[in-house]
Amino acid sequence: MTDQIKNIIQASIDVKSLVLNNDALIKTVESSVTLIVKAFHSGNKVLFCGNGGSAADAQHLAAEFSGRFYTDRAALPAEALHVNTSYLTAVANDYSYDVVYSRLIQGVGNKGDVLVGLSTSGNSTNIVKAFETAREKGMTTIGLTGSTGGKMKEWSDFLLNVPSNDTPRIQESHILLGHIICQLVEEEYFSNNN
Repeated sequence: MTDQIKNIIQASIDVKSLVLNNDALIKTVESSVTLIVKAFHSGNKVLFCGNGGSAADAQHLAAEFSGRFYTDRAALPAEALHVNTSYLTAVANDYSYDVVYSRLIQGVGNKGDVLVGLSTSGNSTNIVKAFETAREKGMTTIGLTGSTGGKMKEWSDFLLNVPSNDTPRIQESHILLGHIICQLVEEEYFSNNN
């Protein structure tokens, strides 16, 4: 079992090494930071969506903005779209789970807002539909996916496609990239406000 534990840790390190050495991906992270800082400065918000473990990551990252990351500072307008279970279950029941995010984007999304979608396959129908609706509303989309980007690739203005097909390793890199974005946005936004 010791060897298996070490192999899993090494697999995670290997994927992160691929991320580290992917200049295009690093540049997209940098562009995402700039975009989010600009959105916050313009009075816009950042919305997050995902399913299962990716929903947990979406909620985690939204909380880093609306709560705090490293510094005590004002809250930033960010929210995970799945946290209202009454809404989620009503729309899934009355319409379809495929539209739970797109319908909410219709109601709360505004031009200039940012929608961050997390899907390891990139093929989650409810996130793809949310990205379609976000584009119609003039929002910018950031997709966090696995290696191919899946169907989200064509709907992502910024694509952070982790070079792996292994779901847990992709999710570990999603939270790494998310934390990097949260840290740099916090530093940039609040240093520019002083």
